[in-house]
Amino acid sequence: MSASQKPPSATGQLVEAVEDYAFFLRDVQGKAEATVRGYRSDLLDFAAAVPDFAHFDLLALREWLSAAVAQGLSRATLARRTAAARGFSTWAHRQGYLEADVAARLMTPKTHRNLPRVLTHDQAEELVDSIAEGRDSSISSGVAARDRAMVELLYATGVRVGELVGLDLRDLDLERRTARVTGKGNKQRVVPFGQACAEALQAWLQQRADYDRGHSPAVFLGVRGGRIDPRQVRRIVEKAAAQAGAPGLTPHGVRHSAATHLLEGGADLRMVQELLGHSSLQTTQIYTHVSTQRLQQVYQQAHPRA
Repeated sequence: MSASQKPPSATGQLVEAVEDYAFFLRDVQGKAEATVRGYRSDLLDFAAAVPDFAHFDLLALREWLSAAVAQGLSRATLARRTAAARGFSTWAHRQGYLEADVAARLMTPKTHRNLPRVLTHDQAEELVDSIAEGRDSSISSGVAARDRAMVELLYATGVRVGELVGLDLRDLDLERRTARVTGKGNKQRVVPFGQACAEALQAWLQQRADYDRGHSPAVFLGVRGGRIDPRQVRRIVEKAAAQAGAPGLTPHGVRHSAATHLLEGGADLRMVQELLGHSSLQTTQIYTHVSTQRLQQVYQQAHPRA
């Protein structure tokens, strides 16, 4: 051990070492202040449960992370805690606090991933029909046409709410019944939609000029004439969902429903991946679990020996 290294000692040293490590991250490695604060907070939380370096081992770290899982901390927080522990362990070993890099094999704990909530087919029909012209006397026929077109398009294509509000008129091809959307990473894709959606879009476009006060290129406009805000779309969907018997449903829930219903109808998983704009097939595969769950429900109700 060199003169600059510190021999292991007693209670309180772990906390001091965490502060030294935070200094190292900030002033030597040049880590962002948010990263330093996050790591420091995580490590001090661990230090509150472990009295000194003599108890700093892989088992203690795993128990600490398991407790975090039980508390319901997010996957991102668990990943950050794991990274903080690994980095600190490596540094502490080099400084002579630890005889070995005990966290080298520490893995981020797996957490239960909730299956997305999806609409039934009847609820999906009611979701769209709830915005039919005349059913809500508090909104004009133009707003009703716009809202119905948005919900039809969300359900028909599974696009994200940000992709929906980003659509320009030039992105629509009603004859071919396709829309060109710009997704994450500025990646563009073309998504198809059906006759019902095309008719809803046409009905809105016939009234759209009454709301366009500044020659906006956007397909969907707010009452002031500009591109509609994603928050407004969420409110519209949530209101329609409550009327359809699915309170709390968000535009993302409509996306989940579209994907699940496609798979239930026999669509290929890779086709659904392309439609949703997922970069990884693994992301799309969660919908197969939803479909299996629905299949089991139907089986229990229908099979004589279930």
